[in-house]
Amino acid sequence: MTDIAPFHVMALLARAKELEAAGRSIIHMEIGEPDFPTAEPIVAAGQRALAAGHTRYTAAAGLPELRQTISDHYRERYGIEIPAQRILITPGASGALQLATAALINPGDRVLLADPGYPCNRHFVRLVEGRATGVPVGPETGYQLTAELVERHWDEQTTAVLLASPANPTGTAIAPEALAAIVATIEARGGRLIMDEIYHGLIYGAPVQTALAYSDQVLVVNSFSKYYGMTGWRLGWLVAPEDLVGTVEKLAQNLFLAASTPAQHAALAAFTPAAAAIFEARRREFLARRDFLLPALRELGFRIPVTPDGAFYLYADCGRFTDDSHGFALRLLEETGVAITPGIDFGGHLPHRHVRFAYTNAIPQLAEGVERLRRAL
Repeated sequence: MTDIAPFHVMALLARAKELEAAGRSIIHMEIGEPDFPTAEPIVAAGQRALAAGHTRYTAAAGLPELRQTISDHYRERYGIEIPAQRILITPGASGALQLATAALINPGDRVLLADPGYPCNRHFVRLVEGRATGVPVGPETGYQLTAELVERHWDEQTTAVLLASPANPTGTAIAPEALAAIVATIEARGGRLIMDEIYHGLIYGAPVQTALAYSDQVLVVNSFSKYYGMTGWRLGWLVAPEDLVGTVEKLAQNLFLAASTPAQHAALAAFTPAAAAIFEARRREFLARRDFLLPALRELGFRIPVTPDGAFYLYADCGRFTDDSHGFALRLLEETGVAITPGIDFGGHLPHRHVRFAYTNAIPQLAEGVERLRRAL
C-alpha cells in the first residue's frame, strides 16, 4: 500500500473546492473529465431501462446486445472483425485494466510503461505484485514508447508493455506504423501488449488505428467515460485474446460480478446516429479549445514542444518559472484561482518541471484562466 500513491491532484481539487465554497472564483484545468453532460439519447435510454425494470445482474461478461454492438463498432470504424465473445463489459476502463493486469502478471514480472503516464496504470501492476518500470520519454518520441525503446528495456523478467494512445497527460498518439512495430517487437519476445484506447474518438487529425488491427493477442481497454461522456456511469470494456476470455470472465465474476445493468442499457444508445452527431460536435469543440489554449500557454512562456493529437490535455514544461511544479500549482491556485495538475502525479521523469492543463472548460473560462496566469507570471 505504501507503493500505491494517491492522486496528488485530488488534494489540490479539495482545496479548490474550499476556496469556491468561500466565494472565490476558480478556473478548473486540473481534472480530466469532460464538462459536457451525458448526451440526451444516452440519458433517455437509461431512464427507459430503469422504467422497464432492467435492474438485475447481467452475466459477468455483460449484455450480449452491447457486446455485439461494440463488435459492430470495430468493424464499421476500423474495418476489423472482433467476435463479440472476446469483448467483456467492465466497471469503467479501470475494471478492464484490473482484469488485464491480474490475468497476465505474476509476482515479480516487469511491465514497461511510458513515463510520464497515467499513474493508475503502474498502481494496477503493483497491486498484482508486478514491477512497473517507467521508461523516460520526451518530445523526441512524442512522449511515447517506440519499438526501439521496448527492445532496449526488455529483459527476461519482462512480460508485458502497457501503452496509451492518445495518452494522459500528454495527449499524444502513436502513429499506426509505429504501433505495428511495437506490437511485432513485443510478440517476438513472447510478451503481451495491454493497450489503453480510452481517448479514441477524441482525435484531431492524426491517423490512429486500434492495436487490434495488428494482432489478436493484444488486450485493448476502452471506456464510455471520455469520448462518450459517461464518466459517472462507470462503464468500459476489455477486448481479450481468445485464450484469455475464460480467465478474465472468471476474474470478473469474482472481482465485481458485473457492470451496472442500467448503464449497459444506456450505453447502447451511444452508438446511434443521434448520439454520434453530439459526440462529433463536442470533439470539434475540444479541438477549438486546444487550438486556443496551446498558443496562449506558449506565449506565456510554457514550453509545449509537441502538439497533442487527441484527448484534452496539454503537458507543459514550466521550468522557466519553477523547479517545483507541485508548489507552483498550489501557489497558482491560492494566488490566481487557476487549478492545474502538477507533474508529480504522472511519474518520475522530470515531474518537478511539468504541469498538466486540461481543456475541459469552455473557451471563455480558459481565456479568463490565461489572463490570470499572465498577470501572475
